[in-house]
Amino acid sequence: MAEGPLDFWINWASQIGVLLSLAFQVILHLFANVRRRSNSAMLRVPLWLAYQLSDMTAIYAAGQLLYSSNTPQDHQLIALWAPFLLLHLGGPDNITAYALEDSKLWKRHLLILVVQVAGAGYVLYKYIAGSEIFLTLAAILILVVGVAKYGERTWALRSANFSILQSSLKTTKENNKTKSSLKVPRRDQHFYKEWYNDLPDERILQRAHSLFYICKRGIVDSVLEIDDSDTRSKVTIKEHREVPQKMWRVMEMELSLMYDILYTKANVIHSWVGYCIRIISPLAVIASLVLFQLSNKDGYSQVDVVITYALLGGALVLETKSLVGALGSSWALGFLCATRLDWLRHSALCTGRWYRLRRTLLSLRRSWPGKMIMTGCSRRWSGTIGQHNMLQFRAGQVDQMSRRPGHLFKMLRPGEWWDRRHLRTIDVSEKVKKCAGGWLVSTGDMNTMGLRRTKWGELALNDEEYPELLKDLEYYKLVDFHESVICWHIATDLILAKKDQWGNDEVEVVRVLSNYMMFLLVDSPDMLPGLPQNWLYEQTCIQLDTICEHVAGSAGNRVCTVLINLFRSHHHRDWKPSELEKKIASAILKKEGPTNSENPRLNYASFIATTLLNRKENVVKLLLKLWLDFLAYAANRCNREAHARKLSSGGEFLTIMWLYL
Repeated sequence: MAEGPLDFWINWASQIGVLLSLAFQVILHLFANVRRRSNSAMLRVPLWLAYQLSDMTAIYAAGQLLYSSNTPQDHQLIALWAPFLLLHLGGPDNITAYALEDSKLWKRHLLILVVQVAGAGYVLYKYIAGSEIFLTLAAILILVVGVAKYGERTWALRSANFSILQSSLKTTKENNKTKSSLKVPRRDQHFYKEWYNDLPDERILQRAHSLFYICKRGIVDSVLEIDDSDTRSKVTIKEHREVPQKMWRVMEMELSLMYDILYTKANVIHSWVGYCIRIISPLAVIASLVLFQLSNKDGYSQVDVVITYALLGGALVLETKSLVGALGSSWALGFLCATRLDWLRHSALCTGRWYRLRRTLLSLRRSWPGKMIMTGCSRRWSGTIGQHNMLQFRAGQVDQMSRRPGHLFKMLRPGEWWDRRHLRTIDVSEKVKKCAGGWLVSTGDMNTMGLRRTKWGELALNDEEYPELLKDLEYYKLVDFHESVICWHIATDLILAKKDQWGNDEVEVVRVLSNYMMFLLVDSPDMLPGLPQNWLYEQTCIQLDTICEHVAGSAGNRVCTVLINLFRSHHHRDWKPSELEKKIASAILKKEGPTNSENPRLNYASFIATTLLNRKENVVKLLLKLWLDFLAYAANRCNREAHARKLSSGGEFLTIMWLYL
């Protein structure tokens, strides 16, 4: 009689559970680092599922081992899988936390660790104790490694907690240790130059390590102690500020190192305990494999034997990868440079062994198989910047019928997805980097606490080139930052709609920065200073819709127009406004159509645009300075946890600007 689905699951739940647990571990090992460089949902959703299901599957499978319906003989072999599940709960080195909040739950992981270790010990005692010596020793070895790896993951989560990080950086001793952790000894400099002569990124990475204490202290709001004797760091910063491209790469790599601290095991791997665990783990797995091979397998199910070999082989490959990756990491160079054991530093650095290992790994990572197996070769961020333009967004929905799909989606609950359809990203151009970096270097508007002295926009509007402008627009700078962004964003579009300078590079940068600030206001309001006011944005959109209807009339009230607006491409290089956008801009400037005294943002924007258009100065240049000032203020006043949270989704342009400051 054929067994039903329920019988099949009862008989094979343990086998399916351990194989799924192993599969999730492989996925995490291979693809965890995509978060460092991408915010694509196509890549992140499968990774999120693997992260969530890996722990759930391992815990569920461990529970199934206690109630397996196999024969007593098979129970001995299946019980060997419990330590492997503990090893899987330890997770890969390249991901410990998926979100920043995970590190705050380290006590929960500690409790789960105690429960799971007790459960695995009970399974071994119940089914393996007193059985064949080879099988018992193999299980004990895997159990020891599993406890060590799971304990290490819990400690890594604890170390990534902001309060723990802050307390660990309070002493001057820690500060000095961090700053000198990657200072290559003078006698080893010729090896470093010889091996990395054609790898400029490695030199920049060394600079990032040497300056990392600034980023580490800044991200947790710890007091940054100034060491006047640290002339090397000052010279490094001065040299890279003179070459903005190099400074930009240093910032990218520092934030990538911060990602390692917050979301991976880097903070605990590169210590004596961490390296010992990685050296012992593959050796213990090999010993277990040999012991299992020598054990008597008579009476065991062939399927269970094959699964056991798969678990041993998978563990050996993954643990070997972790060992090689840890030894060849740039963090290992810092460990070797700081160690007090001269013989270890000499055997690794002076002989060139570590440099050869590092160069070999870099070569493997550049190959196609290496990109699949040895992920994390690139420390670059996503390199993209978000864009959202209110006028373009509302002009695409000029009548009630065009907005009905949006109302329908909101009724069906995925309204947030519908709104995000109009949010897009573009690659950050060199022009934007150059303008932003140049502005941040030139401004010295910082107090001793590292905060901006002036409010947003004051530095640009108070420039000597624009006399009396700050006084004229004092009221329209507004009290709230979010409201100011909306008003100046619309005013910028009104001005650019009247200017015929679309071949000018400054116009493109102005449009990019203006759209970026609006993108943050809609997509990540917690990154902007002040209280998020989503209702203010929604009310302004409603007022814009009213004006759009007044301008467009009944011409857009056709099904074909609705379909075109619904499926039309929102190309990220549409800097030049459409004819409809120009008409809407003219209507706002002339204050045509209905107005709303309770939401006067459009009136403010109209006054700002009219005031600037009536002046003789270069308005586009003024707007460029103004949006750079907005960007610098937002970066400086952004909550540090918001910066850290964005590191797990490809990074944010605003975060690099904050670190630049």
